[in-house]
Order: sequence, then C-alpha cells, then structure tokens
Amino acid sequence: MTAIRLLLVDDDPLVRAGLALMLGGADDVEIVGEAADGDEVGPLVDRTRPDVVLMDIRMPVVDGLTATERLRARADAPQVVVLTTFHADEQVLRALRAGAAGFVLKDTPPAEILDAVRRVAAGDPVLSPAVTRRLMERAAGAGPDTRRTRARARADTLNDREREVAVAVGRGLANAEIAAHLFMSVATVKAHVSRVLAKLGLNNRVQIALLTYDAGLLDAFQDDGHDDPSAR
Repeated sequence: MTAIRLLLVDDDPLVRAGLALMLGGADDVEIVGEAADGDEVGPLVDRTRPDVVLMDIRMPVVDGLTATERLRARADAPQVVVLTTFHADEQVLRALRAGAAGFVLKDTPPAEILDAVRRVAAGDPVLSPAVTRRLMERAAGAGPDTRRTRARARADTLNDREREVAVAVGRGLANAEIAAHLFMSVATVKAHVSRVLAKLGLNNRVQIALLTYDAGLLDAFQDDGHDDPSAR
C-alpha cells in the first residue's frame, strides 16, 4: 500500500504537533512536512511532493486562502483540505472556489479528519451537500448579482447529458447514484464528470456543485424534500 503523503500547514505549533500525532500514526499516511505560514507552502510542495495539504485559513504573513489559490493554480497541484474554526464562513467558500477539495473543522474528531484525508486523496470532496448549500447561501450577499449570469453562460457550454451529470453532482449524488438515476454505467458517469471539469476549467466536484448552484440549476431541488445523501 502506498502511503498518502500529507503536508501540514498551521501557524500554531501545538496544532501541527497534534495533527502529526493523530494522523502520522496511521499506516497509510506519511507526514512529509510542516509549514507555519502560507508563504512556505510552495517551496515545501516542490521538495516533498505531497498528495494532500491540510491548510489552516488564518496565518500571519500569507493566509491559507491565498496559499490555496496559488497552489491550485499550479500544474499537478496536490489536493487541499482547509482547516477552519468556522462552520459557515465566506472565507471557506473562497477556498472552495479556488479549488480546495473541502474543509474540516479544527474540533473534528481525529478519526474523521483522517477519513477526510483519505477521501480527498482518493478524489472525493469532503463537503456534504447540506453544508455546500449553507455556504453558498451565505455568500449570496446583497448587491447586484452578476455571478448567476456568468455561471449560466458557462453552463450553456455543456451538452444536455453533461448538464444532467453536473446537476446530479451539484445535488451531492455519488457516481453510483448518478449512474442509477441517469441509466448509465459508473465509468460513463466518470467520463462525463471529467469532461465537465475540463470544459468548465474546474478542479473538482465541489466546484461543479458551486457553479450549478450559481447558475440556478439546483433551484428545483432546494425545497422539494430531495433525499440528501449526507443525512444518511
């Protein structure tokens, strides 16, 4: 088994020590480095080649949001999971739009943080549909909303099947659920998801969910009592 290479980024040495103790004991996780600020992340990633970066948001020189944006703009960037003390913070939304694969709260039980690292390393975002909706609704804000117009224009580049798959991703359905719902194989679903990501210039499924929400494609499912997979 190849261990997941993990980089820890937090300005609090006690938090880093705790995370290293909790996560480094797992057989399938290797702590390859630690950083105390976002300005250290780029060089450390070059040296250690992590699969996943566990990134604090609030740091004194370069914050985790800026570090995430810089990191995800690079070719072959590692996955990023944001660490936060806030459950519905607009800063988390910015991190997700920048390409973070999800977020975990600092008071999350160790087993759940470890599970989040494993899931992200496997390509699954760590963000429930319910939390995604709360974050997006919080960021809707006041003032002129041009985001929906821009999102709709981007969504219009998808063909009908790609749009159906994108909406299903936005609803929080897993690949197997999408396959059953749209009567296609899981392999075909994965191919459609890959094409949607490439066509829209997105990094992961969370960003697909954000764009479908912005474009209004999920409006029909917000209050219809749809079964939220995160509640199972």
